[in-house]
Amino acid sequence: MSFGQLYRDRGDSENIFDELKNQWGWGGFVTQNLARCRLAARMVALFYNWWNIFVRLVEPDRHMEAITSRPLLLHAIATWVRHARQTTLTVASSHAKNFPAAKAFRAVALFLHELTKNAAQVTGLQRGRRILARAFQVFRHGRQLRSPARLAPG
Repeated sequence: MSFGQLYRDRGDSENIFDELKNQWGWGGFVTQNLARCRLAARMVALFYNWWNIFVRLVEPDRHMEAITSRPLLLHAIATWVRHARQTTLTVASSHAKNFPAAKAFRAVALFLHELTKNAAQVTGLQRGRRILARAFQVFRHGRQLRSPARLAPG
């Protein structure tokens, strides 16, 4: 491996901490109550993880920073209509890149719809594993996720 590649890899790992501090507010908390600081830090980490899983479902091939992905994926208006035992969710976005985002949202909606069709046969753990496998397919290279030893059945 070349020195240049090692330097780029180090920079990529530092970018995550930079993003957590500057875009997610993990730069510090101004309270002397340690329990509140820990709670706030854990909540930021949890939201960051959830957002990254969601964004990886939308765009599995690359990391999208919050500063660009949040305006693209959150600035939309949705209407939820229930009629005749059917629910329709319509999302309208005024973002300049709303067409690629809409295409990605359709793909995620189709994937989640497939998960719900077999909801009775699939456990919550299996659904979670399928969602994570899809979100991180770039890193998995087609391999299936296995449960950690403490969660494995039997």
